[in-house]
Amino acid sequence: MVRIRDAARRYGPVLAVFGTLKLAGFCSFMFLLSSSGDYRAKHPRFGGGARPWDVLATWDGWWYQQIAVHGYDPKLVEIPDATGLITLEGNSAAFFPLYPALIRLTSEVTGLGSYGAGLLVSIVASFAAALGIHAIAERLGGRRAGLAAAGLWAVWPGSGVEWAVYSDSLYVALAAWACHAVLADRWLTAGLLTCAAGLNRPTAGALIAALGVAALLSLRGREERVLRPLLAAALAPLGLFGYLLWAGNRMGQLTGYFALQSGAWAREFDFGRQTLDVLTSVPVGKFDYLFAYPFADVISVAVILLAFALLPPLLWMRPPAVLVLYTVITLVMVLTNQQIVANISRYLLPCFPLFLPLAFALRRLSLPRMCTLLGIAALASGSYAGYALFELGIP
Repeated sequence: MVRIRDAARRYGPVLAVFGTLKLAGFCSFMFLLSSSGDYRAKHPRFGGGARPWDVLATWDGWWYQQIAVHGYDPKLVEIPDATGLITLEGNSAAFFPLYPALIRLTSEVTGLGSYGAGLLVSIVASFAAALGIHAIAERLGGRRAGLAAAGLWAVWPGSGVEWAVYSDSLYVALAAWACHAVLADRWLTAGLLTCAAGLNRPTAGALIAALGVAALLSLRGREERVLRPLLAAALAPLGLFGYLLWAGNRMGQLTGYFALQSGAWAREFDFGRQTLDVLTSVPVGKFDYLFAYPFADVISVAVILLAFALLPPLLWMRPPAVLVLYTVITLVMVLTNQQIVANISRYLLPCFPLFLPLAFALRRLSLPRMCTLLGIAALASGSYAGYALFELGIP
């Protein structure tokens, strides 16, 4: 009982602040959806549905539910786009297995359908991610910084998918706690969490690389206990590489996953050409690039510029190497790909170390002022992190 009381005293305020901010943003998002009514005119797979909250299980959420219910099918199928005018070829192998597996498990345990189970997994994972981000920021800057960092995770651009049938909250939870395990010198835990992250999203490549380098750096001057960092580095890539090999084998092509991403979703490595094109086009009002969604793309450009602005202060703070490497590699992976630009605000959600400079600045405020600022941002996030993402773009 004493441990439970201590845990409640320590983590209760974090969970309360995060949950309140998320609920405020969620209600704002639902209000905007209900007011606009756009969801009624859209396809149930592409931002539409009978009720406003149905949009939370559309787009990628539809695919995750199909995998949870029916499993994987390596055969290519026709995918109508949101307008229904053209079709692409793709299949469920483009989506990693951990999240849909948890949806299925949760559905069987609770009796919820795939939608309810997926939402429950995401919400629980979002709280776990908030606690992980809080733990890292608290370790580096104290409890007030930890509280601010968790609050920023609730309102960050792209945060609309945290409470949706999407795998992002689960990935950030795994990544945050893996980084925290490295900081706490718990290498086997870090390796296992990174392995799990590799079964959830391909951007786990950044986490794998960061952990590997951090493990090597930790060996300097260490004569004992060198096995655990090395074992962690060996465990870390097994999830990601294992799934890519499995998907390639099922599709009859070693690089099948990457061919699928390129062919069905036009997502491929392009050395950052499209990102540069967007950064030079959107500020002058040009939207003639691939997959343009003007309002959502303006937000994505703002997020990219914000990331560039926050990176130097983060480096100046000289945080542990694993956080710097993880952030920089994630940024490079996201920005050097051709993709739907509206997605970038979501793809940069895992760059939670970028919250640290802002969290350190917010900790100087009194608690009421900090909560007031975050509360205003939470209400606004219904527009920029919810409505713009799901209805004016593609999350």
